[in-house]
Amino acid sequence: MSDSQSFFAKLESRIAQVDSHLCVGLDPHINELFPDGDGHSRSEEERCNQAFEFCKRLIDATAPHVAAYKPNAAFFEALGPNLGIATLRKVIAAIPSSIPTLLDVKRGDIGTTAQAYAESCYDDPNGVNADGVTLSPLMGWDSVSPFITAKYSCKGAFVLCKTSNPGSNDLLSLEMGQGGTLYEKIAGLAQTWSDRAISESKTDGSGSEPPRLGLVVGATDPVALSKARKACGPDMWILAPGVGAQGGDLEAACKAGMNEKGTGMLIPVSRGVSKANDPGAKAKALRDAINAARESVVEANKSKKRKHEDVCVVDADQHVAPYQKEFLEFSLEQGVLKFGSFVLKSGRTSPYFFNAGLFASGAALYKLGKAYAASIISSKELMDSDGKVIFDVIFGPAYKGISLGAVVCAALYHDYGIDVGFAYDRKEAKDHGEGGKLVGAPMENKRVLIVDDVITAGTAIRESHSMLIKVGAKPVGVSIALDRAEKRSLEDPISSIQAVARDLNIPVISIVSLPQLQGFLRDSPDFGDELLEQVTEYRSQYGV
Repeated sequence: MSDSQSFFAKLESRIAQVDSHLCVGLDPHINELFPDGDGHSRSEEERCNQAFEFCKRLIDATAPHVAAYKPNAAFFEALGPNLGIATLRKVIAAIPSSIPTLLDVKRGDIGTTAQAYAESCYDDPNGVNADGVTLSPLMGWDSVSPFITAKYSCKGAFVLCKTSNPGSNDLLSLEMGQGGTLYEKIAGLAQTWSDRAISESKTDGSGSEPPRLGLVVGATDPVALSKARKACGPDMWILAPGVGAQGGDLEAACKAGMNEKGTGMLIPVSRGVSKANDPGAKAKALRDAINAARESVVEANKSKKRKHEDVCVVDADQHVAPYQKEFLEFSLEQGVLKFGSFVLKSGRTSPYFFNAGLFASGAALYKLGKAYAASIISSKELMDSDGKVIFDVIFGPAYKGISLGAVVCAALYHDYGIDVGFAYDRKEAKDHGEGGKLVGAPMENKRVLIVDDVITAGTAIRESHSMLIKVGAKPVGVSIALDRAEKRSLEDPISSIQAVARDLNIPVISIVSLPQLQGFLRDSPDFGDELLEQVTEYRSQYGV
């Protein structure tokens, strides 16, 4: 490989040349070399000769259809201590120079040991002269840098991120304290390390290079592929093993892991090709199947973009603020927000359902309070021209409103230094102690904000408003979590929330509304066009 061309530049050049994202694995397993089962009794020389012929036949048959080859070092090492590595080198030398060679070694060490590993993988003539390698990243940057910096700055590596074996969940799916999984953290670090490698040792003066690192993410886990892609960005390459023998679904994997251009993924297949009656024909069929999946991804993204543009025209003022995006993501994690098919009390079949009662832990209530507080601070209706809130007390109607009012008060003080009173009511009046139905801060002659989860018919809010008026309070607004923004009926063109605001002459604000939920689905890579279409259609039919 030319010193002026990096591994990933060579890979992209090859892909453009043959229109293929297929990587054929060269795994001379002893049982494939000697189907009769007598391989271990053969001499090392016989095993190595058979391994070379096995790989050479695969290379000759499949070369027109592949983007890269991936010899697995373990199978060559197992051939014998004297000739095994020499056979690996001989196989790599037999690969056409225009096709990149990715040596599957999964190294992971530091210092001089890592340097020695790099030399054995890359050097010519003392190493095997590979273009790139697979690495374990769990010892950090120190274990990766020897393979992609200094004299190996033209090389490349794929780091293990979320592998295709079920046992990978034991570690790689562990939740991190700051949020996300370990494999998502690795994906993000890979991008950081790649940028660091480029900055430390430029291979050209252009100022722009493909990444130095890629990720290994199993095609058997589309969810992990999607999250890894989101974490590493659109430009990083993903090696996605597991299609074929391990049961990975090619189309689902491509949809989850490819970037918007329908590229950025390399699909390795070993036994599916080597065991075929005609490896060349099988490689061509796999290449074509991958390209078909790629085309589906590109077309889906084009369609989604068109729909997004249509939605944007309708909802140019309904952008999703960071606190709203965080709230929706958190609601999904908690199971508060669900997508599916739900028959509501109104008889309508909704594509989503929201149950604030499932915010049922200290952490959940803490985040919920922060979201309410952010929506209040962001609202023009509840803030004056000096940036101060227009209310003195927050009132939480029994029962859900009690906890909501408390956490919103706390969040306003913690996040914005705003200290207001808190009050709530009982369902039944108390005839001892302080007595009565109202508890907490006095509200006579005070401006009061009512906090609740949602407004369905508006009955509870109207009752609270009437109660507050009777004690001499001045209700100035309502704050809720979700505004479904639906007509009360097909004959009544306004929503329950609009009716409350009109009848009581007070503003009603929400953390999110149906149009913003629509915008969230539009912008999120985690949801497909079908769900966005369902929500869009529901809004078209029932929305105000």
